[in-house]
Amino acid sequence: MKILLPPSETKRPGGSGAPLAIESLALPALAPERAAVVAALVELAADPTSARRVHKLSDGQLGDIDHNAALGSAPTMAAVDRYTGVLYDALDATSLDAAARRWLDRHVWIHSAPFGPIAALDAIPMYRLAAGTSLPGIAPLRRHWSRATSEAMAQDAPGFVLDLRSEAYVALGPVPASFSYAYVRVVTAEGRALNHFNKKAKGEFVRALAEDRPRVRSLASLRGWAHARSITLRLAEQAGVIELVTES
Repeated sequence: MKILLPPSETKRPGGSGAPLAIESLALPALAPERAAVVAALVELAADPTSARRVHKLSDGQLGDIDHNAALGSAPTMAAVDRYTGVLYDALDATSLDAAARRWLDRHVWIHSAPFGPIAALDAIPMYRLAAGTSLPGIAPLRRHWSRATSEAMAQDAPGFVLDLRSEAYVALGPVPASFSYAYVRVVTAEGRALNHFNKKAKGEFVRALAEDRPRVRSLASLRGWAHARSITLRLAEQAGVIELVTES
């Protein structure tokens, strides 16, 4: 099983890892696309006025330009530790034991805008780039990433894919149609979609998986594990969608 997670706009600063090594990231077939985006970000950062406009930065976010300028030399940390915010705070990967973190690394792809899908423990620096940003010098990110990402996923050929991404990141890399696949939507028992609690529920759900480390090869086996864990996963009316039911 592979779980696709969205990134977060908020990130933990610092790190003690060696600088970014594109060739060491998961899905190595994406190296050319990654290198092109990193180069475009570094070049844009050399013009702070343009960088502020392209990234739509407030006064308090101008430091993100410096982060992009240093993409090739800045210290790194594991992606699952780099990201913060509601989903990643609920996942709280830093408090998991070594076995659970290894499970995350094998089974989770975090879909970032500059690097595409990366493994949970792949080492990345601080950066600023949203899925909808139009970078000078390369095609719109949806066109830049979509086909290459889907093809790279197909080469990995996981048995089952669970997609917890937002729609903006789904567009950057649709799951190949040949895969056994389910898209997760968080709802109340009455079927009402959630926003803040959507992210929290996803983080808690992935943490539970990392703690239990079940062998999941299909939607049926995932639902069986969830039932034993008192987690409600129900089939939605829309094909390919499952609903993660939360009380919040």
